[in-house]
Amino acid sequence: MHKRHFLMALGCAAMVAAVPGVHAQDNWPDKPVRYIVPFSPGGVSDGVARLLAEQLSKQLGQNVIVENRPGVSGILGTQLVARAPADGYTVMGGTITTHAVNPFFVKSLSYDPVKDFTPVALIGMVSNALVVREDSKFNSVQEVIDAARAAPDTLTYGTAGPGTSQHLSGQLFQSISGTKLRQIAYKGGSQSMVDLIGGQIDMVFETVAAARPMIDGKRVKVLGVTSAKPLADLPGVKPLAELGVPGFEMQSWQGVFAPAGTPQPIVDKLAKEVAIAVKMPEFSAKLLQLGVQPDGRGSKAFADFQLAEVEKWRKVVQDAGIQAD
Repeated sequence: MHKRHFLMALGCAAMVAAVPGVHAQDNWPDKPVRYIVPFSPGGVSDGVARLLAEQLSKQLGQNVIVENRPGVSGILGTQLVARAPADGYTVMGGTITTHAVNPFFVKSLSYDPVKDFTPVALIGMVSNALVVREDSKFNSVQEVIDAARAAPDTLTYGTAGPGTSQHLSGQLFQSISGTKLRQIAYKGGSQSMVDLIGGQIDMVFETVAAARPMIDGKRVKVLGVTSAKPLADLPGVKPLAELGVPGFEMQSWQGVFAPAGTPQPIVDKLAKEVAIAVKMPEFSAKLLQLGVQPDGRGSKAFADFQLAEVEKWRKVVQDAGIQAD
């Protein structure tokens, strides 16, 4: 009997050992977690990542370490995470650029934003504002539309590059309003604002947080916002959808992604912890300071949202006749 019990115990132990990661999943995390930001320090993605990493470190009892891996519209850092072990110890902050529109702007993209990742949680939404110089002749969205229709491809708008929220806002604006604007692409959003103030370009669809110093300093005026509803931090400013561009809605977003194949218990635990953080009043207030409207949707809802975003922007890009470079 003793020999039989010993063999049964040995067999059970072998079965547990044969299922990789069972024990590791139960104890995740038992070492530091890498949080990859595929953009340079100082931007919204970096700010959100550092804010979330600090809070998650407290909640998880393990350090969450932010690593910036910028390059090529977020491709380098995103590719790194796509190829990382699916063990929950490498995750990333993804955006509309990295996980919805890059395939439409980059030929032979080195990762699939849907197949190579597991959406974990949607942190929040980022709205843009259509801004012009304080002394611009344009005082309304309709005036911009009328001028663009009268002289196609002459009005200019600055962006931080193809596939960014500024670029997507401009493309959607043209698609709905039946206008043609000329994109002036910069290496970063800050330079476009400098040139807007200097009179080199006509307008920018800039994130509210980035435009805020210029707005508060009375150096630019806001004609409208890209969200479907008015923003509390820009009182009196209406959405573009109510100002001559019906159906317009463009919001970038910040979310957490893990490599495809990451065990569901780990994904669920991380999603739960992100939701807890996002609901904290102090944390939410800090997100709002970064121009991010808190969300907190979990893995399944975030996955559905991502797929809808991919299809939405596929149509916009195709309608605009944009070819991947």
